[in-house]
Amino acid sequence: MARTLTKMQSLALNLVLAVCLTAAWETGMGQGNPAQGGGAVEPAMKSRGVEIRRLVPDEPVARALRPVSLTAGVINLGDEDVVVSAKLSLPEGVRLLGSNTESEIRLGSADDEISVSWEIEAAAPTVAEIGLELSVEGAPVARQTVSMRFLPAVAKRALSYIPEPVPAPTEVLVGAHYCPLWESDKPQFWSNVLKHPERTPALGFYSQDNPEVADWEIKWAVEHGISFFVYCWYRDGQGGAVRTKFGSAIHDGLFKAKFADKMKFTLMWENQERGKAGVSGEADLMENLLPFWMENYFQHPGYLKVDNKPVLFIYRPEFLVKDLGSVENVAKAFEKMRHACREAGFDGLHLLGEYRGTDPEHLAMMKSLGLDYTFAYCWYLPDSPAPDEAIKLQMDAIRRTQELNILPQVVTVSQAWSGWTDAGSIWKIPPPDFERLLRQAREFTATLPKHELGSRMLLLDNWNEWGEGHYIAPYREHGFGYLDAVRNVFSTASPTHEDLLPEDAGVGPYDTAMRTHLANVARLERLMERKVVKPGAPEGLVGWWTFDEETGSEVAHDVSGHRLGGAMGESHRMPGWEGNALLCVGSGVTVPDKGRLSDLPALTIECRVKTESPGQDDRWMMNRIFGDSPSTGFRLGLQDGKPSFQIPLTPWSHQMTASEPLPLGRWVHLAATYDGEMMRLYMDGSECGAFERAGKVGANGSPLVLGNYEVGSKAHFIGLLDDVRLYRRALTSEEIRENAAMAAK
Repeated sequence: MARTLTKMQSLALNLVLAVCLTAAWETGMGQGNPAQGGGAVEPAMKSRGVEIRRLVPDEPVARALRPVSLTAGVINLGDEDVVVSAKLSLPEGVRLLGSNTESEIRLGSADDEISVSWEIEAAAPTVAEIGLELSVEGAPVARQTVSMRFLPAVAKRALSYIPEPVPAPTEVLVGAHYCPLWESDKPQFWSNVLKHPERTPALGFYSQDNPEVADWEIKWAVEHGISFFVYCWYRDGQGGAVRTKFGSAIHDGLFKAKFADKMKFTLMWENQERGKAGVSGEADLMENLLPFWMENYFQHPGYLKVDNKPVLFIYRPEFLVKDLGSVENVAKAFEKMRHACREAGFDGLHLLGEYRGTDPEHLAMMKSLGLDYTFAYCWYLPDSPAPDEAIKLQMDAIRRTQELNILPQVVTVSQAWSGWTDAGSIWKIPPPDFERLLRQAREFTATLPKHELGSRMLLLDNWNEWGEGHYIAPYREHGFGYLDAVRNVFSTASPTHEDLLPEDAGVGPYDTAMRTHLANVARLERLMERKVVKPGAPEGLVGWWTFDEETGSEVAHDVSGHRLGGAMGESHRMPGWEGNALLCVGSGVTVPDKGRLSDLPALTIECRVKTESPGQDDRWMMNRIFGDSPSTGFRLGLQDGKPSFQIPLTPWSHQMTASEPLPLGRWVHLAATYDGEMMRLYMDGSECGAFERAGKVGANGSPLVLGNYEVGSKAHFIGLLDDVRLYRRALTSEEIRENAAMAAK
């Protein structure tokens, strides 16, 4: 994946499973950009509480003249039962074959989400805009659209295995960066793709350790002119025997693939994680790391060698300066690596360092390190450029690097970027425009000196960075569009060819592990969203968590009836102020992001806490402020043993602390209010702090964590947490006094 995730990004990838799917259904599968395969629910239509959570095809990629199922998730979040009429709108050339439901659907106010599906078929290749409208008594209450691409019709076959690849020859070496995150036991890495169903790979949410997956990738790559993959390679711990992570794509997939001899591979050393992914010194490099590479990769017949020199890419070459002590030491170590390669029978070693900029000083430093070439893993393009501008910015950087004439380059061209959290500059170059970029890049490389690697090689970003939003492998939105662009530009073969999918050959599926995972996620989602109402729910509640579920329950229900249940994870319950309480020992309850958590013109947090631990500092009972959104959200916790309340306007700003410490050894009623002008803190009904702060509560897409800063963090409250209430209004001092005086039943 070629970069370090922030703490919150890591949470987004590793938090409790239900968070992923909830965010996916609400923000991507249900309310994404229609042009990208999502849809949109009109805000004015939500008054009846009926929502369409998602509208997606069941198969990764659709074909003309082949039935495909389209499934919607529908739920009633209102207070009354309704009878909904469902109407699917199909464009000309797409017909309805059948449905699993009647035109009218009864949705109870306490019912779980239901799935409604239709079987449709396109008469010819097309991009179809399909709409679903739900109405109650003739009035529309929810509407969703989905864009579906139907590829050309291909007859289904029942083959024993994937057809043999037919390579498309090229005059230059075309390689693609390869992201190896898609392991069968790490389904959480698909979380951002769940938010973007248009990105669904043609292989589904596959497991890269399956050799058959590798064979499909090899087939698709070589048949479109791509002759090698550059695998991101991760070391897991330095200073001793080499251990790796994310290595299954090479060792279990590629090395065991039937078609492994049809294409080459090489490594990009992902050395960015300090202290774990680099080297502890020259001896570690020469006695541990290089011998491991030599034995496992360089001497492999499939490893990419140019002029009998293995090709090695390094992601953060500048980090080696600290690892080895100086620029000079790095240069000496690189020479020793080249010498060791010659001793092993090669003619040397090509060393390429990653850099996506044009700073002359940085390029000069890279040259001083002894690198042979610079290359970009991807191009950072600011301000979410349109395709024409994205092409221009890349080519400008490529030409500028050459004009500086400091270090030769191997050209990379990028297709898109979104990042793991869809923040910052987001852009995409569609296949026809990507083909224009490829032609410009090919023309540029033809001008480079013939003895340089850059005249004989070009890199594509990226084969399969699904989570970060850059990928050229076949997928739902554009099918084989990007690969066909590569073939059109670089291959000398006839443009006529057949692009097969697993379904066409009657093989697969390759996403069994992910399907099992998603089924469990959906089950947990249904539990979290169950409508539970505790008698006496006060006015203005957003959510109310009492932790009084049965022992062993995987969820903490929202007893306000608003379905904001949270996943317990490894959290535990103990006898509390009333019924059970949450034992805060390092896990935490994760409430998935919902619009209700951000729609807060004002707010109040109330809870009961008990602790025996004095002086707790930077410990949190409720949190929705994280490193990737430090100007948004809210939180309640302890600083220096005193209650602390924060609603930032700028990064980490507007944090107030009570005048007195939290009492020990008994249950304490804590409350924090914000009325749009003033933040206030209360203990046992008495005000203990006030702080001016004007403006809205910043919205974000983060989960709400109860009992901790984030799941697994050391910044968790030490003690018991009970009767947590979140309001979308500021309670009065009198209301807080009354609540504080309330006795447990």
